[in-house]
Amino acid sequence: MTETKKSLAVQRVWQADLENGMFQNPILHADYSDPDVIRVGKDYYMVSSSFHMSPCLPILHSTDLVNWKIINHVAETLPFESYDKPRHGEGVWAPSLRYHNEKFWVFFGAPDEGIFMSTADDPAGEWTPLHLVKKVKGWIDTCPFWDDDGQAYLVSAFAKSRIGFKSILHISRMKPEGTALLDDGVHVFDGHENHPTIEGPKLYKRNGYYYIFAPAGGVATGWQTILRSKNIFGPYEDKIVLHQGNTNINGPHQGGWVETETGESWFLHFQDKGAYGRIVHLQPMDWENDWPVMGQNQNKDGVGEPVLQWKKPGTLVDSEINVPDMSDDFSANQLGLQWQWQANLKSHGYELKDGLLRLHAIGHPGETNLYNFPNIMTQKFPAETFKVTTKLRVAPESEQDQGGLLILGRQYASIAIKQTGEQLGVFYLTGDEEKLQSEVYVGKLGGNELYLHVEVKEGAMCSFSYSEDGVTYKKIEDGFEATPGKWVGAQIGIYCCNSEHEFSKGYVDFDYFTVHK
Repeated sequence: MTETKKSLAVQRVWQADLENGMFQNPILHADYSDPDVIRVGKDYYMVSSSFHMSPCLPILHSTDLVNWKIINHVAETLPFESYDKPRHGEGVWAPSLRYHNEKFWVFFGAPDEGIFMSTADDPAGEWTPLHLVKKVKGWIDTCPFWDDDGQAYLVSAFAKSRIGFKSILHISRMKPEGTALLDDGVHVFDGHENHPTIEGPKLYKRNGYYYIFAPAGGVATGWQTILRSKNIFGPYEDKIVLHQGNTNINGPHQGGWVETETGESWFLHFQDKGAYGRIVHLQPMDWENDWPVMGQNQNKDGVGEPVLQWKKPGTLVDSEINVPDMSDDFSANQLGLQWQWQANLKSHGYELKDGLLRLHAIGHPGETNLYNFPNIMTQKFPAETFKVTTKLRVAPESEQDQGGLLILGRQYASIAIKQTGEQLGVFYLTGDEEKLQSEVYVGKLGGNELYLHVEVKEGAMCSFSYSEDGVTYKKIEDGFEATPGKWVGAQIGIYCCNSEHEFSKGYVDFDYFTVHK
């Protein structure tokens, strides 16, 4: 289990491309929830929800819909001081991505603040500051649409927790430049009877029909609904086109339709897999009588079911095997794009120097629960089974400083290093969102350098261990079953914080963070 910087190499703990012209689902075994996708030329781009975390709203790129890399984020932070502390499950909900007038557009609804928009000439470049299209509570899952005559519209859903109702889809007229709505809009579909919790709408036009692709039935248990009408304001016909059927892929829904350069149609969506988050699947798609047909109708009931393997999408360019980055040796001048913080990023919380990541011990006076610390640096679970190893050096200023490796959800577990008197000690911390944290003293350290390790097995069962020499590891016997966070999957992370002062001279240097089999 010894790791050095020289041995760091990309290990694909999950790979969708089977390298024989076929792919396997999920294409991303990671929590890229509420995905939307477009194609521009030979390139595909995807966005997903980022909720309370920063940087916000990841942009992924592919040339074949199967192999993906993170290339950017739309914004560094959310433009509200209240997000300087973790607001779990709030923030960026279900963004939409479009290409119009030679620009890329992202829209999203923040359930408490309103509808936001940003644009870019290059999705890998700079995005405009988040623009507030409409200040409103409870309007979510927004998607723009520009009609053939240039008129712009916005379709949205509603969050009952903020506005008192749900299961309704709504369309408003919008300024063509996307900066404001022109009216209060109208309800165009009521899903209460046949499509409860209908949300996440994506609006398209084909062969004279307006289509709204929308999930219904609930995040973990639902199906994909298609609505169509000759008039953008309806009335809309409805049809279920994808469901779990006889498969083990629950709740297959909410995503985007995209066409390849070769004219094939594909549907990209998520599956809620508990602690692993909302992982991303790709379904073959066709059209019959101007209705989409998704997946494979295995049980002959007229509704498609998700496929586990399929022929890769047809492309006009060669593609490389890619997966989102996971490991980081901290030798670059910026953090890997896979990293996110649990609140608005504060540049004074970390620095990259001499090939190391230094996390400073900052925190909130009186706060001891890791769930509530903003300077927790995390990334998504990348596969059903994987291992993480990191090497660190601890330099605390006081007994209130601590740093370590953790698995974070609504419940969390961590190996932490803290000072006790004149000695450094290893502690096993567990806690949850209700401000209940316990710690168990594991043992003392001979020095200040330590290797930390966690293994995640099937069912998100996690076991921690540590080593002072990188060869012999001591296992912490308490196993931990990872749990989802609020609207997100469990995350793996590193941190350094202080429970007494906002700033401390203490710090932890991380040599590397390796994700491996």
